[in-house]
Amino acid sequence: MSAFDKPTNRFHFLGDDTPEPSDRRPKPQDASLEDAELLDAYSRAVVNVVEQVSPAVVGLRVVDERGREGAGSGFLITPDGYAVTNSHVVDGKQRLLATTEDGDRIEARVIGDDPSTDLALIRLSARELPFAKLGDSDGLRVGQLVIAMGNPLGFQSTVSTGVVSALGRAMRSREGRLIESVIQHAAPINPGNSGGPLVDSQGHIVGVNTAIIAFAQGIGFAVPSNTAQWIVGELMSHGEVRRRQLGIAAVSVQLPRRVVRDLDLLTDSAVEVADLAPNGPAHAAGIERGDLIVAVQGRLIANVDDIHRVLTLLPLDQQLALTIVRDGVKLEVEIGQ
Repeated sequence: MSAFDKPTNRFHFLGDDTPEPSDRRPKPQDASLEDAELLDAYSRAVVNVVEQVSPAVVGLRVVDERGREGAGSGFLITPDGYAVTNSHVVDGKQRLLATTEDGDRIEARVIGDDPSTDLALIRLSARELPFAKLGDSDGLRVGQLVIAMGNPLGFQSTVSTGVVSALGRAMRSREGRLIESVIQHAAPINPGNSGGPLVDSQGHIVGVNTAIIAFAQGIGFAVPSNTAQWIVGELMSHGEVRRRQLGIAAVSVQLPRRVVRDLDLLTDSAVEVADLAPNGPAHAAGIERGDLIVAVQGRLIANVDDIHRVLTLLPLDQQLALTIVRDGVKLEVEIGQ
C-alpha cells in the first residue's frame, strides 16, 4: 500500500474546532479493510465479465483493394460464426481475417453493412464458437460501470473500464444520417477498439464501440445494443436494412412569420422539397418541388433529421400522412409504400 492509500484525517470546516468524539473516529485498520473489500468487489465484477465475454471477442485484420491493411474488433453473437462489428471497419475491404482469444485465425466475410448506423454483420468460417448475447441498452443509467473490450492499436484482448457518462447522444454517420441514442462512456478506447463490445457489470453487451473524439480523454461513444439488435435482424433476414423512403431531396428552412400566423402552424421551421426521385413515393403522391413539409403522421418536422426519425419508427407498409404548405395553403397528402 502506498502513502496515498493510507487513511487521512478528516477535513474540518473553518470555525469548527470541536474535537470529534472518540467513539465516532474511524479506526484506520477498519477503513483499510473496507477499502480492500470494495476494491475486491469491483475487481470481481470486472473479472467475471471478462471471463464471460472475452472468448466471444475477436480481432479483425482487413485488407482493401489496394492491399492496405487495417484493424478493428468484433464479437460473436452465434455459435456458427455470426459477428457484429463497425461498418467503417469492413466497408470496401477485400479480405477479413478474424483472430480469436485463443489465437486462431479464421477467414470471414461480410453478410451485410449499414453505414447509417456504422454497424455491420460478418460471418466467420467456423462453427461451435463461443458467443455473447446482445443486452437491453434501454436499462442503462448514467454513472453505471461499463467495460470496453477489443484490440486497440493491435493489442489483442485489451480490457478497459469506465462509467456511462451520458445517454441519448446523437452523432453523424459517414452518410450524414444521425445515429440516435448513442452512449457516451469513459472507458478508454483507441483505434482498433472499433466494433468491440461495451459490456455492463452483469456481462450484458449494451453497446458497440464506434468512435472517439481526437485528442480528448475519457470520451468514447457506442451504438446502443437495441439498435444493433434491429440492424442484425434486418441484415440476417434481408442482407440489408430496409428503411422507409420518401424519394425526396430536402433542406431545412425557416417559415415566414405571416405563413405561421395565417395557417396557425405550431412550428416556424419546415423541410422544403428540393428535388424528387422519378416514380418515387412522394412523386407518385403528387408532392412537388418547393412544397414545405411541416408534419409527418402528426409529428412536427423542423429538419431532415426529424423526417428520418419518424420514418424509422413506422412499419414499412403503413400509409404516411404528410402535412405540407404549398402556395400559402396547408394541405394533407397520403403517401403509400
